[in-house]
Amino acid sequence: ATTAYLIVQYFVRQREAAIVALDAERHRSDELLRNILPETIAAQLKDGATVLADAHPAVTVLFADIVDFTRYADRTPPADVVRVLDTVFRAFDDVADRHELEKIKTIGDAYLLVGGLPEPRADHVDAVARAALELVEASRSVTIDGGAPLQIRIGIDTGPVVAGVIGRKKFSYDLWGDTVNTASRMESSGVSGRINVTARVESALRGRFDFEPRGEIVIKGKGAVPAYFLLGERHD
Repeated sequence: ATTAYLIVQYFVRQREAAIVALDAERHRSDELLRNILPETIAAQLKDGATVLADAHPAVTVLFADIVDFTRYADRTPPADVVRVLDTVFRAFDDVADRHELEKIKTIGDAYLLVGGLPEPRADHVDAVARAALELVEASRSVTIDGGAPLQIRIGIDTGPVVAGVIGRKKFSYDLWGDTVNTASRMESSGVSGRINVTARVESALRGRFDFEPRGEIVIKGKGAVPAYFLLGERHD
């Protein structure tokens, strides 16, 4: 009887240890999923949703790109290139978290974030504008080439997008639509160290932020469009 009892106790302990290990592994998997996807999207995926796509009528999209980083990478040891990118993007992640914005992805030396999804918020344009100003300052604290401050360009547009999860392996949460394309064009047609925004952004922030008109600039796929440099937030 004693032997049987000990055997039962052994298997009970083994089962309890397996349950604890399984719970720990499930927790790690959940944390990893939340790092890849917005929390509400991760929850839908765990619940068995197979098609995750939503139209968002009012969001603000920001692209940031490191100026001349390709040339820097070509002449710099790989470990140093990765170190700089990691330092910059960690700082950008902190800014996004502070303003409760959604980082979508990094693409090489570019960084994409959005305000107003997956949950809508009324102040998405203001939040992204404040974050953009902080991103410029954060980038200047990183030095390359023996002490030169890093320079970035930023482009912002506001409007509707479609967002969803694509792929079965290494899936990702991404954005599509004219607002995304225009924000990207604002970045690529911008100026080092400055925040280039559309007329829609300027109109949404007028009276609360200061701008410098650029006049019309020519961007791919749209022709000549009015653009503005975002200078800062008013505090009067």
